[in-house]
Amino acid sequence: MTAEEPYLVQPAAGVYAYVQPDGGWCLNNAGFVSDGGRTLLIDTAATERRALALREAIAGAGVPLPRTVVNTHHHGDHTYGNAVFAPEALILGHDNARTEQIAAGHQLELIWPATDFGSVEITAPDLTYNDRTTLHLGGTEVRVIHPGVAHTTGDSIVFLPRQGIVFTGDLVFAEGTPFLAMGSLAGSLRALELLRSLDAQTVVPGHGPLTDPSAYEATERYLRYVADLAREGRAKGLSPLETAQGADLGEFAAWRESERLVANVHRAYAELAGEPEGAPLNILAVLQDMTVMNGGTPILCHA
Repeated sequence: MTAEEPYLVQPAAGVYAYVQPDGGWCLNNAGFVSDGGRTLLIDTAATERRALALREAIAGAGVPLPRTVVNTHHHGDHTYGNAVFAPEALILGHDNARTEQIAAGHQLELIWPATDFGSVEITAPDLTYNDRTTLHLGGTEVRVIHPGVAHTTGDSIVFLPRQGIVFTGDLVFAEGTPFLAMGSLAGSLRALELLRSLDAQTVVPGHGPLTDPSAYEATERYLRYVADLAREGRAKGLSPLETAQGADLGEFAAWRESERLVANVHRAYAELAGEPEGAPLNILAVLQDMTVMNGGTPILCHA
């Protein structure tokens, strides 16, 4: 089965969302903002081929190639394509996004050795920030905000206040299951409060179709469901896998990558045990448990 082709959505003049259906593993969204003279790109893609297609889409929109790239976090599906745009583009990310990207290296090739990632040169942010920073493209203000530990320890939200548009990175998976293995459940709930406070009407998620603030409510319901499930399972002495296997996903059963539930329960257990938010989990054990939840089939990179 071949994935659908990426497509552009233009929610406001000079603002584009680049959506890669169906938003599953390694099929992230990107976006770009241009005043006609300068272009800022938000995230890249998981493979060299997909990053080159993104580059072509930018050129096809009739705007200059980006001189700045903002990475919403370090995961390879959002950053592996950085080298396609550097050195012409400056890469901006949170302090921790740079540290995490360098530490992760070619992690995706280790997880998915059969995937053709192409020639990927790990290209970490050149410029980092701690709390928030603002860029200006002509009359467009671009606020880059760190929400604290959430999806990862180095997330960035990209907010365009005049246009009422927010690029959430993987704080939101539209029609997909959140993934907390490298972040925090409690921090993700706080990040949703921050997103609400921005009052953006157009929400560009890290994966999945464009949406609106109702996505925050659905994500919060899921996170609170995981928190309750983990509390009950841990009180019964069950492992994260046993807790996840016994769960009724209800309204969340139709979301993509439902096997992420066990990863999220692992994170919830760690927080219940008093581990710091974002403290590293045993990712190999988490991947093994997700394989079990996936019916014994290893999770697949769809890029």
